[in-house]
Amino acid sequence: MGEMLISARSLAEYRGMFDLTDADLERGPILDCPGGAASFGVEARALGATVVSVDPAYAWAPGELANRARADAARASRYSHEHPEHFVWTWFPTTADHLRERTQACERFVTGLSRPRPGGNCAGTLPQLPFADATFALVVSSHLLFVYADRLDLAFHLEAVVELTRVSEGEVRLFPLVDPGAVRYPHLDSLRGRLASRGIDTELRRVGYETVRGGNELLACRRIVQEHPLVVPQLAQT
Repeated sequence: MGEMLISARSLAEYRGMFDLTDADLERGPILDCPGGAASFGVEARALGATVVSVDPAYAWAPGELANRARADAARASRYSHEHPEHFVWTWFPTTADHLRERTQACERFVTGLSRPRPGGNCAGTLPQLPFADATFALVVSSHLLFVYADRLDLAFHLEAVVELTRVSEGEVRLFPLVDPGAVRYPHLDSLRGRLASRGIDTELRRVGYETVRGGNELLACRRIVQEHPLVVPQLAQT
């Protein structure tokens, strides 16, 4: 894929990728990190949901971000056209459908830049986010972790997931578990083991969305809550 994409995906795609229900959208604040050029936040906020989208690219000037988002939507479409064997052509029946839907999502995102809502977009970079513990009811994260395993090592993945879990009072949902070449993240078992040692439970969950072949699972993460915390008896004073 070359340089990391600023991806443009719609609310409909987010519903599919993250198995989002109306209850998820209504429950409370949602963090989308990285938000890229997705129109998810714009569309969900228009429905009354509270969504904060975070991405390092939001520190750019709006015009620069808009131009890059449009260019990357076209670049992603070219990749799918050049590598059709990596994709499942059901959600998008053709490469033309892929380009049209991503371009429309991108333009909704760009329109949102000119009509910003307070707290809508926030510049930030994993693995350090500018939020207090348990700020969000739900955290979603797509197309960064697991997708760029050739340049983001296991240590980064671990610290990023720990940070996303820190700011969530509920679940963190990560999607997809494959890269653009349809290769599954090779260190997934090791990552899950290390997360467990940090007090984070994980679950693989099938979703009804698949564009990259084999990319139809999310990883759900949640902090383990001890129902019966260990009580250390105090020694009597002498």
